[in-house]
Order: sequence, then C-alpha cells, then structure tokens
Amino acid sequence: MAKTEGPLILDGARVARDIKERLAERVNLLAERGITPCLATILVGDDPASATYVRMKGNACERLGMESRRIQLDRSTTTEQLIAAIRELNEDSSVHGILLQHPVPHQIDERAAFDAIRIDKDVDGVTTLGFAQNAFGFAAYPSCTPAAIMAILDDYGIPIEGKHAVVVGRSPILGKPVSLMLLNRNATVTVCHSKTQGLADIVGSGDIVVAAVGKPKFIRGDWIREGAVVLDAGYNPGNVGDVDYEECLLKAAAITPVPAGVGPVTIATLLKHTVDAAERIGSA
Repeated sequence: MAKTEGPLILDGARVARDIKERLAERVNLLAERGITPCLATILVGDDPASATYVRMKGNACERLGMESRRIQLDRSTTTEQLIAAIRELNEDSSVHGILLQHPVPHQIDERAAFDAIRIDKDVDGVTTLGFAQNAFGFAAYPSCTPAAIMAILDDYGIPIEGKHAVVVGRSPILGKPVSLMLLNRNATVTVCHSKTQGLADIVGSGDIVVAAVGKPKFIRGDWIREGAVVLDAGYNPGNVGDVDYEECLLKAAAITPVPAGVGPVTIATLLKHTVDAAERIGSA
C-alpha cells in the first residue's frame, strides 16, 4: 500500500459499530422466534483486569439485546471443577456461546479447560479443534482478535494477496491463528517471536505488520517500512499498544490506534459469533 499525504487511521470503533448494527437486525429476527442469543462468560478468581473485560463483554451483549450470563468461580477452583462447570454450559440449550476468560489461575490446566468447550459453542475460537479448522480455512468461529484484524483489513479494502505479512507474536489465540488466516488469503507470512534474530530488519520487510507481542510500544517507528499497514493487537497499562503509535504514524500508510482500533472489533466479533451460534443451534 503506497504512502499517501497522511496515514489512514483504521477506525476500529466505526467498524465495530457497523458490525453491531447488522447484528441488531439478526437479533430481532431471532427474538421473533423466541430465541435470545446467550453468551456465558466464566471468570475464575478476582483479577481486576479480567473482571473489567468480562463486564465490558456483558454490557456489549445487553446493549444489543443479547443475554450475558456470568459464572464466577473461586480462585482456588481446580481444573476438574472448571471443566464440570463448562460441561454444564455445554448441555444448556439456552447457552449459545461459552467464553473462558484467560488467564486462569496457575493450578488450572488452561488447555484442558479450553478443549472442554463444545466446538459449536466455542465462539472465542480457543479450542484445539477450532484452531485446526482455522488452519484449514473453514472455522465457524476463528479466534476473535485475529478475525477482527481480518475484518478491519477487509472493511478498508486493504490488499492481502501477494503481500508480505510480518506477525510479531505466536500465541495460540492470536499470533498463530492470524498468521494462518493471512496465509489462507495468499499473503506470504513471517512469524516472529522472542527468539527471532534481526527482528527489526524482518519487521521492516513487511507490507503488513501485526503486533501481538504483549509489550508496550515494542514496535518502533524506525522498524517500519515506508507505506506499511500496521495493526496493533496489543493493549497495555496506560492505554498503549504494542506499537509506538506516534513513531509508526510517521511511516505507515495505515495504522490502528489504541484504544479504538482492534479492541472494539474483537468484542463485536465475539457478539457476531454468538449470534451465528444462536442461529445455527436454533435451526438444528
């Protein structure tokens, strides 16, 4: 993407509003059939940041006319107890989506808990099976933040095919799945991580740069090539992302801000997946 007079600010808040406006019509149609899309959110422990995220997701559901069911478990909860709670929700026909807020306390096997979620209710795209389906390009509910990144690129008509995408981060619910989604759209993808040598040079070769490393202002402006598209999936204390926004703004052709970038679209994607699940389960 060629650099123009000024960078294009990729307005995630606007993209999210558009998604939710379209969802409102679908929620109303489901209501006419006596179905209210329901997202059950499980929070283990009392981490303040996690509690805030759960509350934000619940409020977003309610504003759209969806049901938000919060399950609060004690910090001392075992893996077995958490899985038992998940299985109850799996069998509850009024629940269409299940979200396990992470991270969970250290004594819990997070992967085992994620994989206990039934695939047709895995609206956050965290199960091993969901990851595999995403790799093959047919996941019903890919991980929400990667799907949000793709939604922003598509909304703004930013070309993906044939571009070199550099993803900084390799988590199983962000870096890895977004790499696969870009690859499935015919980008050439380089995945970087904490052991990558020559990171700045690699980032500088990217037409599309996805920052998903979890470190504030980690991606510097002098790493970015002129005219690159920068998508910041990070959110750190102080309302800053993984990209040094002010520096990268001088080089990028397009960039997501933090906040009001990828974050709002991630939540809108979660709502969309829940409505999708309600439609599928309601018509089964």
